[in-house]
Formats: sequence, structure tokens, C-alpha cells
Amino acid sequence: MIRFDKVTKILNGKPVLDGISFEVEKGEVFVIVGSSGAGKSVTLKHVVRLLTPDDGQVCVGDDVISEASGHKLEHIRERFGYLFQGGALIAWLSVAENVALPLREKTNLPESEIQGTTQEMLKLVGLQDDAEKFPSEISGGMRKRAGLARAIVRKPEIILYDEPTSGLDPVTSRTIDSLISSMQKELGVTSIVVTHDLHSALSIGTRIAMLHGGKMVEVSTPEEFIKSSNQEVQAFLDAQFITKEGSWERNLK
Repeated sequence: MIRFDKVTKILNGKPVLDGISFEVEKGEVFVIVGSSGAGKSVTLKHVVRLLTPDDGQVCVGDDVISEASGHKLEHIRERFGYLFQGGALIAWLSVAENVALPLREKTNLPESEIQGTTQEMLKLVGLQDDAEKFPSEISGGMRKRAGLARAIVRKPEIILYDEPTSGLDPVTSRTIDSLISSMQKELGVTSIVVTHDLHSALSIGTRIAMLHGGKMVEVSTPEEFIKSSNQEVQAFLDAQFITKEGSWERNLK
């Protein structure tokens, strides 16, 4: 469904992405992990052409989004929802108004239908009782959930998540993980998740890819990932206290 073909991106004279190639299949949760500065968010931005490759191609279905422009680019982007790292809510709008914004800006739906769909999405993420609150009145985890409701309000085929559990406590992080899994199961969406949180990656991913030094050094299932012989993968696992013989192996079975 989404394909990177030998994509290279140079920023500030440094190759952040160095000829990476991978494919994301329809309906899967594809998780990209790596240390800070590894190119995870840069990769995600290429998916919707917020960045353009210096070399190589990015395809969404049969469309080469890395070469698209104008109405064609906007049409391809209609297929996506995007959860930004901080939620990116508009401070002077209520939670419900933030969620409804894409419907008001991009559709001609009657107000009654907009309100009904907004309430449906808020209920899906457990914020139906917080609709009239402002972003400053809710927690960081609730802002992430509101951002997710806004990302899915137009029922996209593909959802992109940029560090969805960053800055959250473990309990709230696992709540976000559960929501990401629910989006896949209940809405049938394809998801690409960028994270440095391996606990999250192992819980939600159908496949996990690791970026290091501008290269994709591993693409495998969670079961295969924790058993990888790649030194960079093992160092990343060890840093988060995840071992081949630990509880993750039992849970994955």
C-alpha cells in the first residue's frame, strides 16, 4: 500500500535517509523505531510529502506521492489522518471544535451530521464527557486522544502517528497503544507509527522496522525483532531492558 523505493534525504549536509526501501501492507501496524535523530519523523513526513526525497520514490497505492503536486497531491493526502507528537490542538477551540474542524473545513456536511460524527469519534477515544473543555483544561494523554479523534474524524484509510506515547506516563501510554490497536481492528485502517518506545512497538506492531545511521537495519515481526542478531537492534533492546528470554517473549507467544 505504501512503498519507499531507495529514498535518500540529505538535511544540513547529512544523509538522514540513505537509500531506504520498505513496504507497508494494507491493514497492518508498521512501527518505525530508532534513537533520537535516526530519521523516524523524517520518514513519516515523506509519506504525506511534507518532505520530498532527494532521490528515490514514495508511493501510496498506484500514486507516486513524492512526485505529485496541486490537486493530485491534495487528493492523495485525503487518504491520511495524522496524529502529531504534541496533539497539535488549537488552544482557543474546545475539544469538540478541534475534532470537528476537518469536517467543517473539508466537507459540506450539515451541522447536525458534523456534531453527530464528532460525538461518535469522541466516544471512541473516551472523551465524550470532555467535549466542551479546552486543551489547557485536559491532561497530555487526553490531548493525544483528542488529536487522534481529529485524525480519524474523516475516516481515513491510513493513520500516521508521530511519537504517540512521548511524554506520557506508562499507564496512559498503554491506553494510547490500546487505541491504536482498536483503530486497526474496528476501522480497518493501515497505520505507521514512529516511536522510540519499544514496549509500545512490541505491543501494537505487526512489523517493526529500525532505523540506524540512515539505513533500515531491521524489518521483522515483534517475535523476530527481539531475537534479532543485529548488534544495533540488540543494543536498543538492552537499553530498554527487553531480553530474548524475558516476559515479552512469553507475551508474544
